[in-house]
Amino acid sequence: MKYSKQLLVFDWDGTLMDSQARIVNCLRIAIDKIGKEKRSDEQLSNVIGLGFREALLSLYPDDDDSFHKDLIDVYRHYFLSADKTPSVLFEGVLDMLKNLNDEGYYLAIATGKGRHGLDIALNESGAGHFFHASRCADETRSKPHPQMLEELIEYFGVEADHTLMIGDTEYDLEMANNANVHGVGVSYGAHAEQRILDCKPIACVRSAQDLHSWLTDAISNQGHN
Repeated sequence: MKYSKQLLVFDWDGTLMDSQARIVNCLRIAIDKIGKEKRSDEQLSNVIGLGFREALLSLYPDDDDSFHKDLIDVYRHYFLSADKTPSVLFEGVLDMLKNLNDEGYYLAIATGKGRHGLDIALNESGAGHFFHASRCADETRSKPHPQMLEELIEYFGVEADHTLMIGDTEYDLEMANNANVHGVGVSYGAHAEQRILDCKPIACVRSAQDLHSWLTDAISNQGHN
């Protein structure tokens, strides 16, 4: 079956960039630095994709905003400068983005990252020039609320039916469902494949190369210019 799309919206962490280890490590360090109860790597991975406030409410629901701010400040220090855990684009991502850009699709990002962190990642990865717009969790509502997607759809002047959301967490796909947008899941990121499938995406792929192939094969070349 072919899907005629104009706007392709990608999550960032776990979908385009292999940053899970760095995020988990920096969260673990930040929690330790401010003396909070430890959380398992599985618990820390589970909140990847949410905005900071929503992630910390999930990890520490009984704590106040002052604690959340302290943890966020320490986390950002380590993630943006002090921690050296590698974060690189998944193999094949740059080729995929170049191909889709050359084909004339609108490319956008909807991410739980903050604006400052995303801008650094876009610049350092060399992928920034492929994207026409982006929305971050500190600018709008966190996933799975549909506001990020709704704002991007309005920005580009396209219909929800002509939009595709691609992500590695249930939050991405729930956001797509909430916005009445088709979703494609990737199972190589933060959430296990079954969690992705439970959200009923139109496809679920297991590598960035498979994602490139699926997009090339499944999206029609009609109506995207």
